[in-house]
Amino acid sequence: MKLRIFTEPQQGASYAQLLAIAQRAEHHGFDAFFRSDHFLKMGDVNGMPGPSDAWTTLAGIARETTKIRLGTLVNSVTFRHPAMTAISVANVDAMSDGRVELGLGAGWFEAEHKAYGFHFPSLGERFDMLGEQLHIINGLWNTPLGETFCFDGSHFNVENSPGLPKPVQSRIPVIVGGRGTKKTPMLAAKYASEFNMPFVNKDAFVEQCERVRDACSAIGRDPSSLKYTVAQATVCGTNVAEVERRTKKIGREVIELRANGLCGTPDELVNKIRGWKQAGAETIYMQILDLDDLDQIDLIGKEVLPHV
Repeated sequence: MKLRIFTEPQQGASYAQLLAIAQRAEHHGFDAFFRSDHFLKMGDVNGMPGPSDAWTTLAGIARETTKIRLGTLVNSVTFRHPAMTAISVANVDAMSDGRVELGLGAGWFEAEHKAYGFHFPSLGERFDMLGEQLHIINGLWNTPLGETFCFDGSHFNVENSPGLPKPVQSRIPVIVGGRGTKKTPMLAAKYASEFNMPFVNKDAFVEQCERVRDACSAIGRDPSSLKYTVAQATVCGTNVAEVERRTKKIGREVIELRANGLCGTPDELVNKIRGWKQAGAETIYMQILDLDDLDQIDLIGKEVLPHV
């Protein structure tokens, strides 16, 4: 089982805070540092110092780390043209010497689109955009040198592109996830290296993974060639009081978070993680909301990570 640190900078985070979390996670041997792709705070927080661009911050972190993998969970197709995404991610892949991964999704938070002037089409249209973007990004990266890539879609058109720059990795891992029962499994089967289910229970995870496996089989892809992962809100403390303090700090209740996330002492987290492994999860993205609490990263790194 691999553990990854997953952050939500739109809730309020500076580059220095993100870098500190990434470097501490690397120090302890976490598999990856990921961040969300949002431009507006959610809930009753002030959001200061304001939003940051996902690939701008990851580019900086790429140059100040050496081993930990870096990525997004997930970029919204409504924020960037797929060619720009392909170029930016390939650039950061080179800056990190081949450590990046791309999560791509349809987007959902309408308020941030209104706040910053992004077009927010219907869900069906956003899923159509997601399919086209996945096709274009993979096409640009995988077009052989000396050849060109073309695509004529309903939302995006690419004509005679050289598909440059090429990534350092022979294949940048692409993550597709979500709860959609039809289009999501199909897109994951067709384009993804990894399928991720965020913030669900084990029964929902198992059920959705079966849909993804069926979609793989339907197109002749080996279902085992896809990784199956989850994201869980995480709070860890050395004792009950510390768990309660950290849970309250992020605006959650212990009873609720124990039921719907990873919440408890290190031993409790280890047991929950083992349960996820039995359910078929290969990686857990641990959503850490208090980015000033490096002690919590230390605790998980020392008392949880070695035992899973």
